Amino acid sequence: MSSLKNNSISRDQIIMVAITFLALVILCYFTGFSLLIPLLVFFFGLHLFYFKKVKPRLFLHLVLLLALIVFLAQALKSYTHLTHFYLPIASIAMLAMLLFNDVQISFMMAFMSAALAGIVLGFGLNETLIFFLGGLAGAYKVRDARTRGVLIEAGIYVSIIQVVSALLINPAINRDILMYILKPLAINGLICAFVVIASAKIFETLFGEITNFTLLELSDSSHPLMKRMVVEAPGSYHHSLIVSNLAEAAADAIDAHSLLVRVGAYYHDIGKMANPKYFTENQMVTGNKHDELEPSMSRLVIFNHVKEGIDLAHKYHLNHRIIDFIPEHHGTSLMHYFYQKALSEGHPDGLEEKDYRYPGPKPQSKETAIVLLADSVEGATRAMDEHTPQRIEDVVRKVINNKFIDGQLDECNLTLREIDTIASVFVRVLSAMYHGRVKYPEKSNGNNPAKSSKEDTDS
Repeated sequence: MSSLKNNSISRDQIIMVAITFLALVILCYFTGFSLLIPLLVFFFGLHLFYFKKVKPRLFLHLVLLLALIVFLAQALKSYTHLTHFYLPIASIAMLAMLLFNDVQISFMMAFMSAALAGIVLGFGLNETLIFFLGGLAGAYKVRDARTRGVLIEAGIYVSIIQVVSALLINPAINRDILMYILKPLAINGLICAFVVIASAKIFETLFGEITNFTLLELSDSSHPLMKRMVVEAPGSYHHSLIVSNLAEAAADAIDAHSLLVRVGAYYHDIGKMANPKYFTENQMVTGNKHDELEPSMSRLVIFNHVKEGIDLAHKYHLNHRIIDFIPEHHGTSLMHYFYQKALSEGHPDGLEEKDYRYPGPKPQSKETAIVLLADSVEGATRAMDEHTPQRIEDVVRKVINNKFIDGQLDECNLTLREIDTIASVFVRVLSAMYHGRVKYPEKSNGNNPAKSSKEDTDS
């Protein structure tokens, strides 16, 4: 019964598909496009909502990309004498992979773009297959692309696959016709690459998505927020680097978006810059500021770093995918220390546990959940007196188990196997980070002790 409920389509999703279908029918009727176009889009939307559980906004973004290729095809047909083999159909699947980082969606976009362009331009099955295979080659090549050069390589792949497909489909074709087909197909891949390079940033801004290229720009230590954090909250900056290393390793192990995790971890605590001295990692000399405050005041100061972080992120125009890490890396966790302090100081009247819980939301994705676990584990292990591998493993698994029992992982899609894998990665990385060093005996033969100490440390 629960599986049927999970696979059901909500009323809002049905309305969204229906409105899009009707709008496309009306548009196609008045513009002369085939009514097969809205029918294809209708079933495409049903698949996305029923099996992929996508949000309506994503569906509209995908429809907009498909509409773009339809109108480009119509423009090529009506206003130029160029052969349709120049149409950059594969660029739609490549853009979908860069923007949404989803193999299944990119596969469907490769098919939909080839089919819709084929309807407009009158393709046969052979031509549709050529462009479909070219779109697949381009999309798979740009997956996890982190340099612009990969886009050029993807364009070359598209050209090769399209040319080879044309040869395999009809190897006995006339030579003159073959050159008429192969030349534009060979050029087509490079056209697709340049279209993607030129338009990726535009669609990224328009759709509110984030590509690996923007993530790499945000990971640069010269970013204004990172430079401020180094100066204003150096302890929090160092903490964020450790959390990012832990989280990225765990994301790689379970095939999550590791670059997004790394960058999200860099920015998850930027709100601490507002009052850095009230956070342990920045309290180098002055002592603990919270010793002078009531637990209720300490609670407000700690809560405030989430709000300050979100405000800073908006001020510096960070993408919403990065902003999500700021509130979700705490979820609705309880501030145990200050809650217990309030109880021990005799303020039980009217005191509720919910008052000492972060406002949330709980992590909504694997990526933010990984950072929540990495942040909690890093703090717990840093507070340990003894950093042996066994003690580290005990603490890591206890912290993760407590987060699981507290329900902090209820709204993300991490499986139990993935949680176990994450714990194992944390133990491995932290054990290496806190590895023991051989203690050398001090020299007593009159040599310079300072020099000996330096040599021992360097070894």
